Amino acid sequence: MMLRLTPVAFALIALLTPRAGAIRWQDEKISAASPQRIVEHGIALVPEGRRLFAAMTVRENLELGAFTERAHKEKHAQMERVFTLFPRLFERQRQRAGLLSGGEQQMLALGRALMGLPRLLLLDEPSLGLAPKIVESIFAILAQLHRDGMSLLIVEQNVHAVLALVQRAYILEGGRIVGEGDGKKLLADEHIQAAYLGPLARGGG
Repeated sequence: MMLRLTPVAFALIALLTPRAGAIRWQDEKISAASPQRIVEHGIALVPEGRRLFAAMTVRENLELGAFTERAHKEKHAQMERVFTLFPRLFERQRQRAGLLSGGEQQMLALGRALMGLPRLLLLDEPSLGLAPKIVESIFAILAQLHRDGMSLLIVEQNVHAVLALVQRAYILEGGRIVGEGDGKKLLADEHIQAAYLGPLARGGG
């Protein structure tokens, strides 16, 4: 898992074209692949701002995530898994997505991506606009997904939450990498604490 690499994430899902070099995933070059082919390779994105279909129900949004042949075959089993991870979505599966709270919408965006059976999950600002308790819940689920074998690439400004989760992180400031390494080691670094976490992270009042 890594931190703060938006251009890489967009290139991985074919929304940006690399100026040079190549992108390889599981020993196959995917630099020129279509977005659909990228998803078929097992890569899915949870975009910033959720980007749900507001007029459609929770269940309909989830079903859209299982559009590849491989995912469609596992649609019912994966739907049950999503509802197990997010019981709130099960309770609201007939409700329109646009009527959900911000936290519920983030759960739905994550659940929709999971319906595609990804092996690599890209997340762009998953904590944006969410209450602290919801952020804690979302990151706990991300940790569970990683323990279950899924790779995660996270773009996130909530430094404390993401460094506590990731194995490897890159911190960007003014377009330059100013820190990199093990997430928990960066979290304990005094400079990182002073610059990004404030006095409470250092035990101050």
